[in-house]
Parts: sequence; structure tokens; C-alpha cells
Amino acid sequence: MATPGRPGAATMLNKVPDVTIYFWIIKVLATTVGETAADFLSTTLNLGLTGTSIVMGALLVAILLVQLAYRRYVPWVYWVTVVLISIVGTLITDNLVDGLGISLEATTTAFSIALAVTFAAWYVSERTLSIHTIFTTKRELFYWAAILFTFALGTAGGDLAAEGFALGYAQAALIFASAIAIVAIAHYFLKMNAVLAFWIAYILTRPLGASIGDLLSQSSDNGGIGLGTVATSAVFLMIIVALVLYLTISGKDRARADSFPRAADEPAGAAD
Repeated sequence: MATPGRPGAATMLNKVPDVTIYFWIIKVLATTVGETAADFLSTTLNLGLTGTSIVMGALLVAILLVQLAYRRYVPWVYWVTVVLISIVGTLITDNLVDGLGISLEATTTAFSIALAVTFAAWYVSERTLSIHTIFTTKRELFYWAAILFTFALGTAGGDLAAEGFALGYAQAALIFASAIAIVAIAHYFLKMNAVLAFWIAYILTRPLGASIGDLLSQSSDNGGIGLGTVATSAVFLMIIVALVLYLTISGKDRARADSFPRAADEPAGAAD
């Protein structure tokens, strides 16, 4: 039996890192890689949407099983999962829009509903949406389902803003960055609920990262800078690897991740 104040061998510690500046930097970089890597695999390597979706889907399932098997937060496993789920989320939207001809308006609406349903089911089941209490497999499954839909929604919403509304990649990135800044101000100065602020910001970082990725990788004829998907993906992946290595060594993102539930009946909304 575990002694008070110490987790037992079978206890699951919180599986999500602390939300620090490093978290947000890696998140935006991962969303950019999700956009550029999907384009690189399907177009540059000529795998096509179907082939790329099969390969990336299989890799995601494999790393997700590894992530679920751990009883604590492991930086490299967690962030590889995020990068892969970013790519798969992008591919889901691309398959619906480019493969099946479904409009960006329809996919944006559909993923908004899917995400809302996921949050509702999660809250009804667990009475909290806090990422600081992901210490059961059920909560972790809800968490990753929500993450997948935020990426798919962000891809559809970002493409709708940049292409459907003809805002362009730079202006779309500026709009989403401004929206995130407003959320941050509302949270820190106007006392917006921490859980609500987190999830709104998390959703908005996806189209922000996608817009940045397209701005950097697309040709000047398409409104981009023209670095290409290979260079953009490679540079951002190297930065992600460096940051994850730093966090693994320093442990700066594990204060809450190394915590464990005080009791099985933790009150709703705790550890927001």
C-alpha cells in the first residue's frame, strides 16, 4: 500500500506537462510541422493523401499506445504524440476538403461540434476539463480526443481564414496571434477561468501555427516566403528536439506532472 504523500507503483501521475512558455512554443512549432510535414509527405514525396494518412495514422496509433502505457509524463513520448497528432489532424481535414470536396465552412462547423461533444462527455464523466488532473486512462483518452479535434478544427479554421476569406497567411497569423493575446489578457488581468482560457488558446494556436507554416513554406506566388516544406519542417523539428531535450534534462515542465491525486474523489475543478 502506498504511504501518504507518496505515489504507489501503480499510481498514474499527471500525464501532461506544466503549461509554461516552453509548452506554448513547442505547441506552435508542432502545429507548424503538422502543416508542412503533411504537405511534404503527400506532395513532395508523392505519397498522396491516402498513403500519407495510412502511414501517419499507423505511427500515431503506435506512439499513442506507448504514451498510454507510461504511468507518468515522459517529455519525448508526449511531444512525439503531439507532433504526430498534429499531422494526422491536418490530414483528416485535408482528406475531407481536398479528397471528398467538403467545404471548409462545413468541416469547421463539424469539428467545432465534435470538439464540443468531446468536452461535454469529458465533463459529464469527470466533472473537470483541467489538464492538471490527467491521472487516469479515461481522462487521458478524453484529453487526446480533444487534442485531435482541436488540430482538425484549427486546420479547417485556419484554411478558411487564410484561403476561404482571402486574408492571406501573414494577416491570418496576425489575427490568430492577436486573439491569443486577448485570451491571455482576459485570463491574467480579467480573471478568465484558467481551464477555459487554456482550451481557447490551445485551439487558436493550431491555425496560428498552420498560417506560419504556410507563410514560410509556400511560394511567393501563393503568398508565402518560399522556404519550402522540407526546410521549414527540418528547422522547426530541430528546435522542438532541442527544447524537449532541454526540458528532459532540466525538468522545468514537471512540477505538476510529477504530482499525483490526493484522493480518488478529488472535487470537480480542482487543480485548474
